[in-house]
Amino acid sequence: MIGQELRQLQTALNRKADVVQRDFIAVSEKLQKLGRRILEAAAADRGPLVAEQDALRATQEALGGEINLWRDRARDLLRQPEGGALEAYLRRLLALGDESVRPAVERVLYILNAPEEELAQMAQGQAESRPATPAGRLIQRARVEFDLRGHDPAPRRQAAFEFANRAGMAQNDEALAELEAALANSDADPLVQEVVTLTVIQIHRFRATHLGDLDAAHASVQRLTRLKHAAVLPVLAEILAAPRTGFIHREDEMVEGNNLASRLAALACLIEWRTAESRAAVQARQRDREPQIAQMAVRALELFPGEWK
Repeated sequence: MIGQELRQLQTALNRKADVVQRDFIAVSEKLQKLGRRILEAAAADRGPLVAEQDALRATQEALGGEINLWRDRARDLLRQPEGGALEAYLRRLLALGDESVRPAVERVLYILNAPEEELAQMAQGQAESRPATPAGRLIQRARVEFDLRGHDPAPRRQAAFEFANRAGMAQNDEALAELEAALANSDADPLVQEVVTLTVIQIHRFRATHLGDLDAAHASVQRLTRLKHAAVLPVLAEILAAPRTGFIHREDEMVEGNNLASRLAALACLIEWRTAESRAAVQARQRDREPQIAQMAVRALELFPGEWK
C-alpha cells in the first residue's frame, strides 16, 4: 500500500514541476518576442527593453532551477529507505508549504504511521471495493487517485483517451452503458463526472469516425451533440471536416452511403455553441464539396457576424 501512495506522491511532485515548466515556457516566449522588438527598435529606445530582457532572463533562470528541484525531489522520494529517513524526507516536503503536494504528503505520512490493524483493514476494504468492470475501475480511479483530482485537467483527459483507445473498448457496449449511466447521476462527484464525460466523448468520437455502419456512427454523433462540455467541440469539428463513405440500413439490407447527416448534425451543434473554436470550424466549411454544408456554414456566418463567444 505504501508503494502505491509513494508513486502517487511522486506523480504530484512531477506535476508540480510541469506547472513550473509551463511558466518557464511562457517566459521563454516573451523573451523571443522581446528579442525581436529590440532588433526592430531604435538604438535610443533599447535601454528599457534590454532591462526588461535581463529581468526575464533572471526569472527564466530561477524557474529552470525550480523545475530541476521538483524533479530531483520526485526522484529522491523513492530512494529513501523506509522508516525514519523516509518520514524525515516527507516532513521536509510538508514544510515547503506547497498546497499542490500537501494532501499527497499527508496521506503517505498517515499510512506510514498507521497501526498494522488499520492498514490491514484498509487493504481489505480496498480489495472488497475494487470494481469488477473496466468502466467501474475507471470511475473508482476518478474518485480516489490524486492525479485525477487535481486542478490540472490534463491527467483526466489522458485517462479518458487511454481508456477509450484500449483494444476493443470503444466498441464495448456494456462499458459505454455503464459510463452513460454514471453520467446521468446528477449528484455525482464533479471530478468523476468530468472523467466520465471525457471518456464518453472519446468513445463516441471513435465510433463516429471509424465505424463502417454509418447509422451507428450517426447515433454517436447525435449523442455528442447533446453533451454540454467544451471537449466535444474539437470532436465535432473533426467529424464536420471529414466526409466519408460506409453503409446505411435501407429496409432489410445495407447499402452504400455517406456521413452527410452526421456532418450536418455536427455543423448545427457547432453553430449553437458559437465559440471562437466553433466559428473557425464553421468558417472552414464555406466551400465544402457538399452544397448543404457550404450553404449552412455561409448562412450561419451571415446570421451571427463578428466574434463568437
